[in-house]
Amino acid sequence: MIQEKQVYSREFLLDIYLVMRQIRFFEETALRFFQENKLRGSVHLCIGQEAISASIMALLNEGDYITSTHRGHGHGIAKSRDLKSAFSELMGKETGFCHGRGGSMHICDLAKGNLGANAIVGGGLPIATGGALAQKLRKTDHITVAFFSDGASNQGTFHESLNLAAVWKLPLVFVCENNAFGISTPVSQSTAVRDIADRAAAYAMPGYVVDGNDVIALLDTFSQCRERARKGEGPSLLEAKTYRWKGHWTGDPEVYRAKEEVAAWMGKCPIKRFRAYLLEKGIAGEKDLDVIDEQARQEVDEAAQFALESPEPDPARVMDGMYVEGWVPK
Repeated sequence: MIQEKQVYSREFLLDIYLVMRQIRFFEETALRFFQENKLRGSVHLCIGQEAISASIMALLNEGDYITSTHRGHGHGIAKSRDLKSAFSELMGKETGFCHGRGGSMHICDLAKGNLGANAIVGGGLPIATGGALAQKLRKTDHITVAFFSDGASNQGTFHESLNLAAVWKLPLVFVCENNAFGISTPVSQSTAVRDIADRAAAYAMPGYVVDGNDVIALLDTFSQCRERARKGEGPSLLEAKTYRWKGHWTGDPEVYRAKEEVAAWMGKCPIKRFRAYLLEKGIAGEKDLDVIDEQARQEVDEAAQFALESPEPDPARVMDGMYVEGWVPK
């Protein structure tokens, strides 16, 4: 059962709103740069899913780990709070998180606990399991969060990771961002259960379904999963139902879904919904939120310009990071 709603401070909630705005403006700018041929390669956008990254990351400590997905810009931004490095990495620049070697689908920031995004669907799940095992063996009070989507829930890595995490009672929360499609396949055509969270029962862990566009519901529900993990009681599975506004990737013709369906979900915009909540509860006024909007836009614009002006990686250092220093193969 979900407990009664907690009380969150004004500063805490407004910071979540700021992060959601940063993610939205970041993704919109990335799309524009792709269309203007300023960004090489395609990107997978998380527009419409901002509430999940912003809410969950707000409840994590710096020492907590996450693993991300190919649609992971929001995760990286919310965890690291470094827009310049994020944009630079998308553009393959030396000033990026991975010095331009990772790109859009492999953003990684070990210093802030981001163990990496992964282009392989479900590839981050066993990495998160290993991260949580390390935390348990070190006897820390930190936790790991494994982000994945509905398509990954049908991969073997999903079941193997949930089983192992449950057997060893690892401090791990599995967060399924169910955005309704695996590339072009509706989840109803690929998954036998209606709710992916139902699969938690097979691994003796609690499973929760939450509105992925509702910040407060996300905070309340994830808080329970987090505390269970910190107390050493084992993993949880949280399914956040949401929707991606854009196609699977920036070149997706989107012939597999109706425009009316997309429009209906755009009407459930998580940012507009949270803004309305903040206004209704008297947490902030229109002018307060407009100032935050402008701050987020300016920060994204500055990050984009920084990335445009940043240097390309030096070809002479192409092998940097390929091998552990001092290690010689036998």
